[in-house]
Amino acid sequence: MESFAHIKTPPIDTPNNKFFQYFLTVLGMMVHSHLVRQIEYMKVENEILRSKLGKQIRTTLQEKQKLIRYGLRIGGSIKNIISIVNYSTFRRWVIESEAGTLQTKNLGRPRRTPQEVIDIILRIARENFDWGLGHILGELNKLKISRGRTFVKDLLREHGIEPAPRRYEDSWDAFLKRTFETLWAVDFFSREIWTPFGKKLMFVLFFINIRTRKVHIAGITDHPSELWMVNRAKYMEEFFEDDTKKILIRDGDKKFPAKFDKIFEIHNTLVKKLPYKSPNLNPYAESWVGIIQRELLDKFFIFGKRHFEYLVREYTYNYYNTVRPHSGLNSKPIDYTGKSEGKIKCESRLGGVIKHYYRE
Repeated sequence: MESFAHIKTPPIDTPNNKFFQYFLTVLGMMVHSHLVRQIEYMKVENEILRSKLGKQIRTTLQEKQKLIRYGLRIGGSIKNIISIVNYSTFRRWVIESEAGTLQTKNLGRPRRTPQEVIDIILRIARENFDWGLGHILGELNKLKISRGRTFVKDLLREHGIEPAPRRYEDSWDAFLKRTFETLWAVDFFSREIWTPFGKKLMFVLFFINIRTRKVHIAGITDHPSELWMVNRAKYMEEFFEDDTKKILIRDGDKKFPAKFDKIFEIHNTLVKKLPYKSPNLNPYAESWVGIIQRELLDKFFIFGKRHFEYLVREYTYNYYNTVRPHSGLNSKPIDYTGKSEGKIKCESRLGGVIKHYYRE
């Protein structure tokens, strides 16, 4: 075996090495000093926030376990940082966690309310998101169940249900579910494209049927005038002509003229205008816009209106509305039933940006 004893290593104690070691030492001190200042600030801020609460902070079992997991990584210096409880309490949590006896203590008198009564209160609250405490207590009185206002309020919050009127979003969610079969949504999304004369902002008007998840492109233009909007509404009339009562939700965009709404109202459709700046109330339309942006438009350099129209319509009608799986439909496509046997093949569209796997 060849010996490497004759190879001499350079001396460590050289002027250059000393300078480099000094540089690393100074850099480490600067970083450490900066981190210490950050920790001191966060500790003071935490103390101020706690003083505003005016009461002891109650932690759940999961929260204790999380504090233990991250606190043990810090080591002994945790005693200089921890402020949610005393260091001695934290050490007790660690010992109990290692022994498997860590738990959440219930403060106050034990609740003696039968589980059946608790289930009834929670059922009433969950099935009627727009009811306040007074209404819930009234229903309980009708059922000959006598419970105080504070008890019901604490019980609801304990189970993650906020007393009305702060349950508006849940109430809207219940509205969407109630009207699911006949609910439509309409909205715009915009995209800048390149033209021979520079950039141009294009607007896409689309409708989505909430039950089927099918999207219909009503039109694409750079100038959504009142006349254009009315013509696009007439273009969509065929989907609203039956006698079924429908609901069409839209935002307060000024591009929607009054004549636009009236065309649908003629066909037994209630046009429901959403509050200002509330995209969360039109989640299905907002979700589709995000999907087409991520899966298609963000991957193309779009040049010209015809190119833009081709991309949007190809994606919508030959992929999204047909073979793309949808999480809201149990990860199944809208209009496609695959085979269980046969050779697996892949259909590629738009230069491989979207792909569909199927059996022959």
